[in-house]
Amino acid sequence: MLGLELVVLLGIAVLVGSALGDRLRIAPPVVLMAMGVLIGLIPALSKVELPSEVVLLLFLPALLAWESLNTSLREIRRHLTDVALAATLLVIASAASVACVAHALGIDWGPAWALGAAVAPTDATAVNVVARLLPRRDITLLRAESLLNDGTALVVYGIAVGVTVGTEDVTVPHVGWLFVLGYGGGALIGFVTGTVVQWIRVRMTQTDALRGQVLMLLAPFSSYLLAEDIDASGVVAVVVCGLMLSQSGPRTVRAEVRVQAQNFWMVATYLLNGSLFVLIGVELDFSVRTMGDDGIPRALGTGFAVAGTLIAVRFAYYFGVAAFFRIARRGTARASGTTYSQRRLTVSALSGFRGAISLAAALGIPSHLDNGDAFPSRQLIVFVTGVVIVVTMAQALVLPRVVRWARIPHDKSVAREEWLAESAAFETALAALPDLAERLRTAPDVRAAILRSHQLQADTLAQRCAAIPDDPDELALHPRRLTDDHTALSLALLAERRAVVVRLRDTGDIDDTVLRRIQGRLDTEELHLLGHAPVE
Repeated sequence: MLGLELVVLLGIAVLVGSALGDRLRIAPPVVLMAMGVLIGLIPALSKVELPSEVVLLLFLPALLAWESLNTSLREIRRHLTDVALAATLLVIASAASVACVAHALGIDWGPAWALGAAVAPTDATAVNVVARLLPRRDITLLRAESLLNDGTALVVYGIAVGVTVGTEDVTVPHVGWLFVLGYGGGALIGFVTGTVVQWIRVRMTQTDALRGQVLMLLAPFSSYLLAEDIDASGVVAVVVCGLMLSQSGPRTVRAEVRVQAQNFWMVATYLLNGSLFVLIGVELDFSVRTMGDDGIPRALGTGFAVAGTLIAVRFAYYFGVAAFFRIARRGTARASGTTYSQRRLTVSALSGFRGAISLAAALGIPSHLDNGDAFPSRQLIVFVTGVVIVVTMAQALVLPRVVRWARIPHDKSVAREEWLAESAAFETALAALPDLAERLRTAPDVRAAILRSHQLQADTLAQRCAAIPDDPDELALHPRRLTDDHTALSLALLAERRAVVVRLRDTGDIDDTVLRRIQGRLDTEELHLLGHAPVE
């Protein structure tokens, strides 16, 4: 029954922790980790330890798939240089710096490099902490960095652990091959898996939406498993597979399937992400008890030193790279689409959160070496990793103030592109309506009604676009105000219609079956309206 008790406690912790975080205006992951520590104090759960396989095989593929499905491929391509440098150079610099600090604090070189590689990559799911604070470009770069830097970190991690255990030899060709296998093999597996899943999905979802959802659920786990079986990067495989499916889905997946998938993945990833941070707190509590009182001061000192090193390296990287490109491009940074504002760089530097990958890597360190001896400083590495996760996530407490201080310009391109797409869609649909009505032999009255409805919507959209003010300061808030006004009035009218239908059911004038059918259509309209909220 211990497993069931833990599941119930995790669910309660996610609900309470998320609510407390919103109420206290504290990043929910910080509150969830604190609740995990409290759960770890329960005597019956005092010996619970989180296996690394749980993070790697249950949490990680699903969370990475959701992030990749919601990442802009266009923005990744546009800023590929920035993403690639952060995913390689920054990771290696972070791992090396942490290894030097850890070694100076008494950890052998092999375990020190393993620790550095474990805490070097940022966490894609933790980036959601600042998703509502930053413009699309900044969030896309942070997500892309977090999705791709795991491959570099895990190669360094594998070498460090292998050398310490006694199964790896460090040579330039061998290290180069590991990087090629990690990134190239992972990308190939992700491409093949995405192609196969898409081929099956086109044929399956036309007849069975539920089986199509099962297929989508299997996709990230299958790509991750296949990549890991050939020692490639499962993370890269899941990301490539997710990006492929995100590009092909709008053309091949029915609306019903998309709505089901969106609802399912939102609930599933919300629970998985929240539970993961609670379990990090539980694991941190377990590590404290395992080390004993004597080792805690040293472990805390090492943890804070490592966390401070990571933050310092990230600041040095962002400001150093920005200075390099400013000199190299000789003032053409604005033309390249990259902004090097000092305040904006500060926000990005403070957004280097650690999470699932770091925890899984630390827990995945073997207990013993090839000769049977215990792996040096293993429990210390696990504890330090937990401290690093807590400290880096604690940066979310000050980020809202830093974002306000940075005065990052509001991203108006999202609203403009949305209006552009809707206007073009209405214009094309109205132009095609006569031919379509004739081909489908639509009744004249129906054709006229649909024409009036679409024309009214097109006129409303044109008025909203024409009402954009010239003042830049007012323009920053105008798209949100227009959208909010339109959404609020439309939702109020929907509520009136829904109340009438429910009242007719209550008086016996219509059956429950009729209510459910009409309610389904009203719900679809409501979801459509809510989907027009501006992207943060």
